[in-house]
Amino acid sequence: MQPIAVVGRGRVGGSLARALRAAGIEVSLAGREGPAPATEVAILCVPDGEIESACEQAIARAPGIRFVAHTSGATMLSALAPATSRGAAAFSLHPLQTVPDPEADLAGSPAAIAGTSPGAVDLAHRIARACRMVPFDVPEDSRAAYHAAAAIASNFLVTLESSAEELLAAAGVENGRELLTPLVLRSAENWARRGSGALTGPIARGDEATVARHLEAIAQSAPALEPMYLALAERTREMAAAGRTT
Repeated sequence: MQPIAVVGRGRVGGSLARALRAAGIEVSLAGREGPAPATEVAILCVPDGEIESACEQAIARAPGIRFVAHTSGATMLSALAPATSRGAAAFSLHPLQTVPDPEADLAGSPAAIAGTSPGAVDLAHRIARACRMVPFDVPEDSRAAYHAAAAIASNFLVTLESSAEELLAAAGVENGRELLTPLVLRSAENWARRGSGALTGPIARGDEATVARHLEAIAQSAPALEPMYLALAERTREMAAAGRTT
């Protein structure tokens, strides 16, 4: 595989460059100055709002770019128009994984792929597999929905568990995160195995009296969490009902 320029020295850029080097691919890691003039393949690992400007800078600095990519989950390939309008093919490669630092291990992570041509899609798949990721295709017009699902699964999970920790603290229980961690990990494992069939608790068994007591306690201890509980309870009722009819 030809040399690849990774533009962006942040968490995703650093992790992707690390994975490419481990695969034996020649990599240059560039900052905001852009890739080297001889670059033919550039992957832009920059914030979503900076993709188009980074692409403009990259194509100005390296006019021979043949393939340009970004690693955003939600941004469409039209953000790479400064390069595609000059004949380059474009693709996106979004690791479906949390990347907390530039040393994150991407091996085993799914990678969402889209491209403007069969060659671009093929290259994206080959790069993902070289990095030991598992590529899958996402329709271009479904990118926002795909990324929203990823945010629910990852970001909202952190919000949810931190809210549970906050409620425990309001109830006078210390070390809430430490206490909740085994429950959270086991629940995630059960969901991975059984999907919505892993649902347990008072709503799943139809114990609305307990749900009412939850709401009373939340209203007294952490009223800001009540709207979240109500919304999640309603969604859980829908899932439980669907499960009982299948």
